This record gives sequence, structure tokens and C-alpha cells, in this order.
Amino acid sequence: MYLIPIPKMNILISLMYYRPHYSGLTIYAERLARALAERGHHVTVLTSRFDDSLPDQEIKDGVNIIRPRVMFRISKGVIMPTLPYWATKLITDADIVNAHAPQPDAALMAMISKIHRKPFVLTYQCDLSLPNGFIHQLAGLGSNIANHISARVSKVIVTTSLDYAENSKFLQSYLHKVQPILPPIHVETVYEEDKTAFREKYEIDPGDRIVGMAARLASEKGVEYLIEALPSVIERIPNVRVLFAGQYLNVLGEEAYAHKLAPMIEELGNHWKFLGILPPDEWAVFFHEAEVTVLPSINSTEAFGMVQVESMICGTPVVSTDMPGVRQPVKMTGMGLIVPSRDVETLSQALIEILNNPKLYAKDQESVRKQFSPHATAIQYESLFNQLLQD
Repeated sequence: MYLIPIPKMNILISLMYYRPHYSGLTIYAERLARALAERGHHVTVLTSRFDDSLPDQEIKDGVNIIRPRVMFRISKGVIMPTLPYWATKLITDADIVNAHAPQPDAALMAMISKIHRKPFVLTYQCDLSLPNGFIHQLAGLGSNIANHISARVSKVIVTTSLDYAENSKFLQSYLHKVQPILPPIHVETVYEEDKTAFREKYEIDPGDRIVGMAARLASEKGVEYLIEALPSVIERIPNVRVLFAGQYLNVLGEEAYAHKLAPMIEELGNHWKFLGILPPDEWAVFFHEAEVTVLPSINSTEAFGMVQVESMICGTPVVSTDMPGVRQPVKMTGMGLIVPSRDVETLSQALIEILNNPKLYAKDQESVRKQFSPHATAIQYESLFNQLLQD
């Protein structure tokens, strides 16, 4: 049996924020773009120049990145006057267009794609949840309208799991278009000297029992529930410490949340340590050093939780909340426990259980690595794109 080679394509990927912005959405898009480029496709990312220090255009990891200037912001959204020009120019040259939502600009990308008769695929990352306030609600309304326009134009809507799609208020209207594709996960190889350097740098003692959390310090991540659960864990395991990896300072739109948590974290003293955004090699070591990681997310802006899989690939089990999509990695692998959202007591019990019985949750991490590799994700997107171009 011979495999028919898939022709090389000009693929345009669109999203509001791209790396070096740090979020699950941007990491997903970066890994997908890079993997498609590695497979020989010409990949262009159209995004925003959200930071003035970033170049307007650059080629990185084989991906051509175009960043129109930002004139001003509405809530977390950005307004780019030259976006229609760049969208039209790039869509004209593209074979297929893939927009990642939620983003208001997805509607523009969808309509221009339709005018130029280019197949348009929407990757719907998660439902949008914004803080209270007139401006935020106005932005949310605009984004919701844009999502509906892009979903109606889209030939296929990609999600990380059917579980999430079936429980999403937005996606329930488009289930006939939904195709689940597992997200791309990559973790760097870790060596013993990397672990030693990590422990020394972050002052981890040999007897410390490490609970890891990898996230932005954002309200949807449910950080306060881990904070509140920790005292009960400390009673049973006095040398337990939480290492928090990810952005915790100046998180866009989360300043009030950080201010609220600050005194609670201060009371925990040495039992809580912020590591900040880690480089890829230290990020992998973080998951190896943790004995269990936690994803206590509380709303539908968390659709899967890729950090769970990164943890599992490193052999570290997970405690996650029983939410659509989020519960899938543990259900698929058995590497952890699922707890109700916002349930502090059950969360603390789950952490104690895994810390006391780690071997019960040790599974075949290599099979997890292969199933979620960026290469595997890119092949599925590639097949989808090729099918749409043949129709």
C-alpha cells in the first residue's frame, strides 16, 4: 500500500496574539505553524504587533510572521487599521485560511476568504469570558458576533475535543461542522544536570514535595482554590511546596485579581514560590521536578489544558477540574484525578492521595507523547486542508 503524497500548500494562520505572547492559544498556534512548516508547507501567521518592540515582519522557525501595528485596544482586543490590507493580500496568495478564535478579526478573515473563494477553517479554542463592565461587555458582544460570522463561513470547525464542543453554548449550534483534533504538545528532553541546575537556581531542597501549577495568574485558572486547599495538604505533608510556573506579573486584564490573591499567597510563606515564565528547557524540568501538577480552572475559557499533557509526558500525574474538555487528558490516560470545580476540600484530598501513592498514577508516558506530538496534529490538519482543497 502506497501513501499518496499531499501537495505543499500556502497556509495562512490568523490570530490576534502570537508568540512571544504567552497563552495556551498562542502556544498551540506556534506549535502548529512550526510543524506544518517542517512538513514543507509555506506557512504565514497574521497577528498583531501587540508590543512595539516586535518587528513588523520576521521569519522564525520557518514561519513568516506579519504583525500590523496596533492603534488602540478595547478590553483585550486590538484595533489594527492596516489589517484589511494585509488580510486581503495574504488571503489572495493563500491556498487555505485557518483562523483561531475567539478573536474579532476572524470575521474579517472569513468574509475575505469567502470573497476570494478560499477554504476557511476556524479553530475554536475556547469560549470567551470577560470581566464585568460596559467596555468589556461591548467587546464580548462584538467578539461573539464575529465568532458566529466566522463559524457560518467556515467549512470545518476544529476543537480540541468533542466533549468541549457538545457543552459549549456557542458550538452547540455548529456541531455538524466540528472536527476534534488533539492539540500539539512538545516537551524538551531533560538531563540530570538540567535537574540539578534547576533545583539550585530555584532553591529546591531535597526533601521538598513539589506541587506544580503552570498557568498565567488569571481568574479563570482558579488559583485561589489551590491557595485555599494548600493548608490542609500542609497539615498532612508539612514539606509540600507549590511552584507556580508562568506569567504572574502584569498579566493583561488580571491586575485586580493578582492584587486580591497577594495577601493570601503571602500567608503561605515558603510553601508558595513564583518561578515566572520559564525557557523551554526549564519548563520541561519543572514538570519532571513536580510530583503532581494542578489545573483548578473554573470556566469555559479553559477548553483542554495542554499543560496537563506536558506534565503527563514527563511522567507527572495531574489533578484537574471536572469540566468539559479539561477532564479529557486524565480520562484518556488515567494519569491523575478529576475533582469538582471550586471544591477546595476535594482538591486537597486529591493532592494528598497522589503525593502518597504516586505509582498508582504512573502510566505509559511515551504513548502520550506520540499521540499529542505536533507532528501528529499537523498531519491531521494537513489531511483536513487537502480534503477541502479537493472538494
